[in-house]
Amino acid sequence: MSGLRSHYRVSVIIPTLNEALRIGARLDELAAIGGWYEILVVDGGSTDGTRAIAQRPGVQLIDGPRGRASQMNAAAARATGDVLLFLHADVVLPADAHRWIAAALTDPSATGQSVVAGAFRTWTVADLEGHWWAPALHLADLRSRYSLLPYGDQALFVRAAAFTLVGGFPDQPLLEDLELSRRLRRIGRIRTVRARVRVSGRRFLQHPIYYTFLVNVLPAMYYLGVPARTLARLYGNPR
Repeated sequence: MSGLRSHYRVSVIIPTLNEALRIGARLDELAAIGGWYEILVVDGGSTDGTRAIAQRPGVQLIDGPRGRASQMNAAAARATGDVLLFLHADVVLPADAHRWIAAALTDPSATGQSVVAGAFRTWTVADLEGHWWAPALHLADLRSRYSLLPYGDQALFVRAAAFTLVGGFPDQPLLEDLELSRRLRRIGRIRTVRARVRVSGRRFLQHPIYYTFLVNVLPAMYYLGVPARTLARLYGNPR
């Protein structure tokens, strides 16, 4: 990977809803990495100071209809880069993210299909040290290694043209990331790179048994045809 830097114009899109404890750190990290074409924070109605923190030079703050899919679609409609990188507020990119994005999207295909999107592997961590459930968090990371359809916590990056072609994120309250990946797979390849993003295990640690069950069972139910809105009622507030 040495010496390879992205020649793509990457638009970073961060959906937020009451992320005052995290959004500042994410924006600091993005500034430290540098080289982004633009950074868009799309807020769904925060009341905790998120908006004030996000109002800084080099960041576009956008109002979006509440709901992660709707917010990201709103920001994507405003973005002007070649590649859209969807970053959750509790996910930390590696310092060499640009190089991995470039490597993924320029990967030659023996099948003739171009790479239309990519994602990182995850490394889930506890926000506070010493939590007795912390070692089990890494079981969730196995999915990012072997699944062909990446989830949103993997910092999904998509060619803007491909995102438009498949209609963006579907209008559904849950598993919008999985459905987008399914649609993208129909038109090209998705490559998961070896580099890892660091993901907060906050939701898992709050209700470990409950969320372990849901994270593993809900996607299977979705594949079997259970509507996303029904699954959202089982999951509770996904935001």
